[in-house]
Parts: sequence; C-alpha cells; structure tokens
Amino acid sequence: MKKTLILALAATGLTAGGVAAAQDRPQRNAEITRADAETRAERQFARMDANGDGMINEADQEARVRARFDRVDADGNGSISFEEYTAVRENRAERRGDRAERRGRRGGDRMAMRGHRGGRGGPGLAGLMRQNADADGDGSISQAEFTAAALTRFQRQDADGDGTVTAEERRAHREAMREVRRAHQAQNAE
Repeated sequence: MKKTLILALAATGLTAGGVAAAQDRPQRNAEITRADAETRAERQFARMDANGDGMINEADQEARVRARFDRVDADGNGSISFEEYTAVRENRAERRGDRAERRGRRGGDRMAMRGHRGGRGGPGLAGLMRQNADADGDGSISQAEFTAAALTRFQRQDADGDGTVTAEERRAHREAMREVRRAHQAQNAE
C-alpha cells in the first residue's frame, strides 16, 4: 500500500513538473536566441535544484518527493490517509476541468483522448546525465554543466549557425531525432 501511494505521489509530481517545464517551452512559431536558451536553462536549473545547494542530484529528488508528500499529508502526522489522498485527486481533477473550461474544451478528459503525456517537458535527471550534462562524472549537475548542455542542444538545432533557432529548425531537428530513434529501435529489434 505504501509503495503504491509513493508511486502515485511521484507520478503526480512528474505531471506537475511537466506543466511547469511546458511553460518554459517556446511558442510553436517563436524564434529562440542563444540568450533565450541561457535564460531558460537558468530558470529550469533553479526549479530543479529543489534543495538550493547549487547542484542537481539525488538529494533534489528526495527533497521534491518529501515536499509532495508534505502537501498531501494535510494534518502533518507523517502518514497519508485515504481522505487526504482522495482530496488531492479531487482537487487535481477540478483544476484540470477548470483549465480545460478556460481553454474552451469539454471537460478535463480531452487530454486523455489526445494521449496526454505527463512530464513531457524534459528528460529528467537521469536523462540529463545520460545526455552528458554531468561533464565531470561526479553524479551531480552544476549550473555551468546544465547551461553548457542546454547550449549544446541549442547549437545542434541552430542549423544555419546564426544564433537563432526558428520553428522550422526545431521541427527539422525533432524529425531528425525521430529518425535516429527509429533506426536505433529497428537495430535493437533485430
């Protein structure tokens, strides 16, 4: 029961994190400059550095999980009752419905019909480390490492090297990455 509850809390946090990260994503047709990419990286790093120690590591994950648990544990007794858990779920469903209504959609189930992918805003800590953001291999990502990785991704997308990534360049880069994944999956299937 506890393990299921912890997993449910983690999933809730990932969804919320995806919404926050989505706010940093560029608009569909917006151009992004190198300065924009640096600013986004700084904001994203600050959000991910949950314990404020200047590094992104496992301690931040623990701090985020603890904060989510504390938000659900309304009476602060160190355990989550069925009523507390249910209240969080109902509140989340209500907020989802309100957002959908503000956007002129029917109810909150439109996301489910579209195949909503929570946490879509980024690869997460493990993904960042796999993408070589942890340049010194110490198991933590500093602000400098995080920004360097973000700027490397920016440069890969900036096909013409003019310091600005257009919507077309982003689309072309996404499609190229899809092709790489498809080829990798086909190779692994053999």
